[in-house]
Amino acid sequence: MAKIREIFGIDTFFSTETIPYQDGAIFKGNLRGEPDVAYDKMSNKLQQAFADKYRLFLVESPEERPVVVILPKTNDPQTTTLTQKNLALVLLLGTILTSLEAASILQGFDLFENFGRYAEAIPLSLGLWSVLIAHEIGHKVLANRYNIRLSVPFFLPNWQIGSFGAITRFESLLPNRTALFDIAFAGPAVGGVLSLLLLISGLILSHPGSTFQLPTEFFRASILVGTLAKVILGSALEAAVVDINPLVIIGWLGLVITALNLLPAGKLDGGRIVHAIYGRKTARRSTLATLIILGIISLFNPANPIPLYWAVLILFLQRDLERPVQNELTEPDDSRAAWGLLALFLMLATLIPLSTSLAGRIGLGS
Repeated sequence: MAKIREIFGIDTFFSTETIPYQDGAIFKGNLRGEPDVAYDKMSNKLQQAFADKYRLFLVESPEERPVVVILPKTNDPQTTTLTQKNLALVLLLGTILTSLEAASILQGFDLFENFGRYAEAIPLSLGLWSVLIAHEIGHKVLANRYNIRLSVPFFLPNWQIGSFGAITRFESLLPNRTALFDIAFAGPAVGGVLSLLLLISGLILSHPGSTFQLPTEFFRASILVGTLAKVILGSALEAAVVDINPLVIIGWLGLVITALNLLPAGKLDGGRIVHAIYGRKTARRSTLATLIILGIISLFNPANPIPLYWAVLILFLQRDLERPVQNELTEPDDSRAAWGLLALFLMLATLIPLSTSLAGRIGLGS
């Protein structure tokens, strides 16, 4: 303990109180200088004194005061076990099945009652999987840039839209909130952009005689999709039914899956983004607010089971916030905050429906 205290200095952190914590200690005191500079100096001294034996965290106490927490390496995140990998494989197979079932329902038949027609469901299912895989690649590329290990993705099957996306665990400590933001944001950014391109391409390619016929009122289910459809299809949406290209369905499903993962709750991508930008206290409040809103929607719209299913999954699997990053005090820059707000805005625009009056004013529906 005496050797650990030597890492502190008048230009970094002045320790006034030591509290035993787990297998390490919490040091209360006064932070001197910028958090990122102080963290780097203390972390380097700890590394020189103990090699790779201990980890240093610079976080905020419940009293909103900077504290230093030092824990042994044994408290690092654990790697995925064989049992967990087997579970991931089962969920992957289940998601393949549900994506085929969702695609078959969209094409007017039930896969389980007409399994011989499975080939007809494959193209739409592959389109959906392209979005899911793009999402995970986005996370992986940014994680590799920060030398962060990610677990295998645990895909979440769903009968209505094929999949809710995937749960991915961090298997390394995150250095700062910027890394947390970048890794969390990259998945929805890549998956969302791909979904948006598929949607716009599908709308442009749609014409009388296209593969799918949808009641125009379906486009009222999303402000974003309905507005884009009106801009591109124009007067065609004044009819009761509109012919659309299959890419519209794939892009729309991809946007919904991306938006659900951007809800600001727990360890969802949206929860991690809020945690990274605004801190742990705001992230806790947004998680509670999200669960309450999903519960209210489920009560007033019981015909749509997705909000209830997603609320239950968040409550039991994802409600806890991400564990503290090593430097929790340094915030991401303003440009990242702007991108995060844009992502949350597009999430709302995707999930919130057009009101009947607004849809009528813009000529969406007969």
